Amino acid sequence: MQEKRTVVIGFLGTQLDNGRGAARWEKWRPSVALTQHEDRIIDRFELLYAGSQFDNLVRQVSQDIASVSPETQLRAHALPISDAWDFENVYGALYDFANSYPFDPDREEYWIHITTGSHVAQICMFLMTEARYFPGRLVQTSPPRRQAAGNPGSYALIDLDLSRYDQIAQRFTREQAAGVAFLKSGIATRNAKFNAMIDEIERVAIKSRAPMLLMGPTGAGKSFLARRVYELKKSRHQIDGKFIDINCATLHGDGAASTLFGHIRGAFTGAASDRPGLLRSAHKGLLFLDEIGELGLDEQAMLLKAIEEKRFFPVGADTEVQSDFQLIAGTNLDLGKEVAAGRFREDLYARINLWTYALPGLAQRPEDIEPNLEYLLAQYGAETGERVRFNKEARERFMRFAASPSAAWHGNFRDLHAAVTRLATLSEAGRITDSVVDEEIRRLKRMWLHHGEHQGGMEIELADIMGAEAAAQLDLFDALQLQAVIKVCRQSHNMSDAGRTLYAVSRAAKAKPNDADRLKKYLARFTLDWDKVSSSN
Repeated sequence: MQEKRTVVIGFLGTQLDNGRGAARWEKWRPSVALTQHEDRIIDRFELLYAGSQFDNLVRQVSQDIASVSPETQLRAHALPISDAWDFENVYGALYDFANSYPFDPDREEYWIHITTGSHVAQICMFLMTEARYFPGRLVQTSPPRRQAAGNPGSYALIDLDLSRYDQIAQRFTREQAAGVAFLKSGIATRNAKFNAMIDEIERVAIKSRAPMLLMGPTGAGKSFLARRVYELKKSRHQIDGKFIDINCATLHGDGAASTLFGHIRGAFTGAASDRPGLLRSAHKGLLFLDEIGELGLDEQAMLLKAIEEKRFFPVGADTEVQSDFQLIAGTNLDLGKEVAAGRFREDLYARINLWTYALPGLAQRPEDIEPNLEYLLAQYGAETGERVRFNKEARERFMRFAASPSAAWHGNFRDLHAAVTRLATLSEAGRITDSVVDEEIRRLKRMWLHHGEHQGGMEIELADIMGAEAAAQLDLFDALQLQAVIKVCRQSHNMSDAGRTLYAVSRAAKAKPNDADRLKKYLARFTLDWDKVSSSN
């Protein structure tokens, strides 16, 4: 394989490369010295400079390079730079040069010399190389410790692919892992899908200012995660303002716009003074709008303008105000269906739907109940100064129930937090006993039963799903069982999740459980499939 030609791209050093008479050879001159190294031949040197006032110096450097390295072809390029300390001017000139230059990475290796030129030029060369406008490596040259004729000093190549530097790569990996752990409050969650989602949220939180949409049932942790994202960004100095959160379901009528966007004095009856509003309070900070689907259409239109333009009109005002906030929205609704029903603006949905994450409920993460249980017990101990632990049998009994299909966890982590608080409070000398666990299980079942009655339950009409004639042919036993299975399916994200819930006990006895296949075969007995039973329509 033919060896690649080495090409240097660098600025003329108007001070460092300067020198007159024979004495100039006693001086270290970076551009000339780079061609004097015996271990590497520079095949071509693209010498950049600003303005005709340096033509004489260019000729001198060209002649000197030719005398020490006849193999090097020097090509000088006068760039339209009127002010070497003007970032926009220098970067624009380099950008145009890079776009017109015939790079050939297959045959040539490019060294971007960052020792010469103004500091602005060096920064721009670095940025252009990092962005791959210059497809090469940075080269930095250094003078010899003792000046002597013919001593070119040293050079060092810097590869901006940081993954090649083990210690740097390990440091970034540790920092990312620390960021992920921070978002989870150090809870060693075990659900693979949830962990993968938090990994991505960590990367998005650090790299993006775009809106984020958190979907999930009440109590799934949307507000908690939004605050942790804010605290992570603030710890990385990416955000300076406050964390402002509001549940949009609490905003009604004329007061909704006033709460969010503020108002001026006299805007309406009772407006005795100006009010800044939550959007302005979130300037340079993060605004979390929970249950955003509950916002009225007028407020949605105002919010869209505020997100896109960073400015809006307070209620009653003729002059716009500004607020540069980052937005995280939360909802337990299917906003796509809300758009179709005309209750949510399509343009606003498109704007906040760039980074969308569905937080699963606790029932869909049974393997995460135990680490969250430990976290909540430790949190209770830190708050009360009392160390509380389960005895072995009590712990096993509670975990068996918590991960079983009979544990509805309608309130998700709020229910678990409340349960742990009650268990710890009623513990005897810091030990949670069987009797305390049994009473808590009875309390949770009563609470969830009441919740089902209050919500009217989830009535499953088999006639609507499989047809009135087929439903009428079912025994009561099969009908009740099928209704229960379909209810679990509609509460689950996919067939595998539903299968894990339905076969939670028997799957433990199988070496390779295939819960989805078992569920698929069960439904097939009634000529049903996942698409039919999982839809709530």
